Amino acid sequence: MGSTERRLGLEDLPGCLALSAAAGWNQNAADWRLMLGFGRGWGIALEDGTLAASTLVLPYDGFAWVAMVLVLPQHRKKGFATTLLRTSISFLRKNNKTPILDATPAGREVYAREGFRDTWGFKRFSLSQAFSLEGTNARPVLASDWPRILELDRQAFGASRESVLRDLASRLPHAAHVAESGGKLAGFVLGRDGREARQIGPLVARDGETAKDLFAAALARTEPPVYADMLDRDPVLSAWIESLGFAFQRPFTRMVHGAARAPGDAGLVFCPAGPELG
Repeated sequence: MGSTERRLGLEDLPGCLALSAAAGWNQNAADWRLMLGFGRGWGIALEDGTLAASTLVLPYDGFAWVAMVLVLPQHRKKGFATTLLRTSISFLRKNNKTPILDATPAGREVYAREGFRDTWGFKRFSLSQAFSLEGTNARPVLASDWPRILELDRQAFGASRESVLRDLASRLPHAAHVAESGGKLAGFVLGRDGREARQIGPLVARDGETAKDLFAAALARTEPPVYADMLDRDPVLSAWIESLGFAFQRPFTRMVHGAARAPGDAGLVFCPAGPELG
């Protein structure tokens, strides 16, 4: 059966959902609408119209996230992922944007062959049972908090992504919290719904104790199942969430194409927004 590479649009939402579901990933229709709405995507369609593969790039100032590199299981090992990955890299290079991505173990070798290099890692944990946590110093997000949230996130992430954060906050508002210290914003946490589980993140904080307070506040108001991606650099926080009943699921590696450094300040990041969003 023949195949054709083409641009993706919102009309491809059913095929995109089928791709992420076949991979066992957590994205739902709201995630795909968000990414297709402000990103640029390419797919490989078969003669019968089936979307067999996808890749998206999400543009920011100076760099772009490469996301949703997916192939239907029955059409793997045909070079579809590599073809679309090269298309996305070429597009980003022409537009002076450094490609960045979060790789699964299976994808990491493929990306390394295409010029990506490791920077830092994180692990996904999952929780299936509910419980309550009390006594945190975090409070729900107010409208007046947004300028400070966006500035702290810009420092952590390396670019403004207001539309992404506001979209996530609207989808799981009870998880959205901030913490303050000395009258200044010490951190924030958001969450969102997903196909398989709700996800906590991003969590950005100036220190580990603040991150713990924020995570506890979000978790206490989030119905399981819950996913959380924790950076490897803070084993204490990872050990703490395991003590709460979270189970390790799989690792990820943040990779940057070429010699460019990773944007932002990873020292402020405790939970990314997710491998598809950074």
